[in-house]
Amino acid sequence: MTWRLRINHESGYSYAAPASASYNEVRITPLTTDRQLTLEATVTVRPSPPSRMLRYWDYWGTVVHAFDLHQPHEALWVAGRSLVETNPATRPPPSTWAEIDDPETVDRFSEFLAPSAYVPAGDGISDVADELRRQATPDAAVTAVVAWVSDALVYQPGATSVQTTALEALRGGRGVCQDFAHLSLAALRAAGIPSRYASGYFYSTPDAAIGEAMIGESHAWVEAWTGSWWGIDPTNGVLAGERHVLVGRGRDYSDVPPLKGIFTGGRSTSLGVKVELTRVA
Repeated sequence: MTWRLRINHESGYSYAAPASASYNEVRITPLTTDRQLTLEATVTVRPSPPSRMLRYWDYWGTVVHAFDLHQPHEALWVAGRSLVETNPATRPPPSTWAEIDDPETVDRFSEFLAPSAYVPAGDGISDVADELRRQATPDAAVTAVVAWVSDALVYQPGATSVQTTALEALRGGRGVCQDFAHLSLAALRAAGIPSRYASGYFYSTPDAAIGEAMIGESHAWVEAWTGSWWGIDPTNGVLAGERHVLVGRGRDYSDVPPLKGIFTGGRSTSLGVKVELTRVA
């Protein structure tokens, strides 16, 4: 069943001494895809107005708002508000390993097969990849990797940071959704299955009533190509469906951070992140 979700996302920084200038990129605007339709989306910045606000799609197809601030400011606050209509999960027809291994496929998706900053190659992954290759089909391997990651990691907020790689999370045995996604990507890519990092939001209550709001946070899952792209959430063990709102895709987290930038001034401290999701239909 189609859902309609309203998302409010707030985040920012404070500075030990006023920043004289800052240059920022924001990725908090949901995409319109074949699975979801963004009906409304705004981005608000304080202090305002920025000297300029550019809106564009980056190399990976994520909507970016880029802006500069050239007046002294003690804090930076960014809010994204959106209304998105989402559809139930779909799964493509079974594919074959021959299709995955076709040189044209390998060349076409080379960026989603190669190691990346947070998804390096290394010990502990090759054996899993061999097991995945023994699955009857690539889509069965995608399902199998979710079970493996669930056994390999315990969900524990605070056990890792945004800089933690897939291999570091595997060695520690703990992590959050970002780590579950990175470790899944490491195994899938090692098995030759093109896969990418998906960033967005997740409404955790499957039977939520209309008008019910929940406090959430940014969420991560993976999309795999097995004849076509489809999403699966290794943290929750479900397909990406009507409770998932997609904001961005990339090789790993480094391609889709919600807020990043540079500034001149004193040391910065995160103001934290506040996300509220409301099911409105």
